[in-house]
Amino acid sequence: MLEQRIFAMNDVAEAREVVAAFGWATMITAPPDRGLVVSHLPVVVDPAAAEDRLVILGHLARTDAALHELGRHDTVLVVQGPHGYVSPTFYTGGPYVPTWNFVVVHLHGRPEPLDGDETYAVLDRTVDHFERYQDKPWRLDSVAAYANRIAGGVTGFRLTPDRVVGKAKLSQEKPAEDVRGVVAALDDANPLLATAMHRVTRVSRKE
Repeated sequence: MLEQRIFAMNDVAEAREVVAAFGWATMITAPPDRGLVVSHLPVVVDPAAAEDRLVILGHLARTDAALHELGRHDTVLVVQGPHGYVSPTFYTGGPYVPTWNFVVVHLHGRPEPLDGDETYAVLDRTVDHFERYQDKPWRLDSVAAYANRIAGGVTGFRLTPDRVVGKAKLSQEKPAEDVRGVVAALDDANPLLATAMHRVTRVSRKE
């Protein structure tokens, strides 16, 4: 990923927020005898980690964990935040060409595989995290016998990244009036991206 100072997201708290708010990750590993292995999975922030650190909990199907040779190699977890297409018609000035605005966090490190009890705790934590906005949150313990049975087919992990690369490419390099135009165009079509742009650029929204 092209790293540019103007788009760099270096604050650990911001990276934690992206993981907590979105939590859908791509894991990429390159075991020597397999080539690239790619999986998609939900992740959550480890609540036991200090606030100034970003520690990730996640789980994979046991077969996927074996393909990644989980714990034996470094990996990258890519967590995608809000993103979307930006048309040149959104701007006031120009000339411009189309682009894509986005927020993303790359977490580099070696995952620590977890045992059965720890894996179940990760599953429980993951369910609670994604159920938190439901009127009546569903609990894993409501199907405890079934959940314990299928948990045997899952491998949990903890990742304490040794490198975190965050990028928020949100039109920071454009004049304020152009940013307002993009935010206004996205307010209905892509409100999450519009909100991210508004927060980062601090440009006032059009009335």
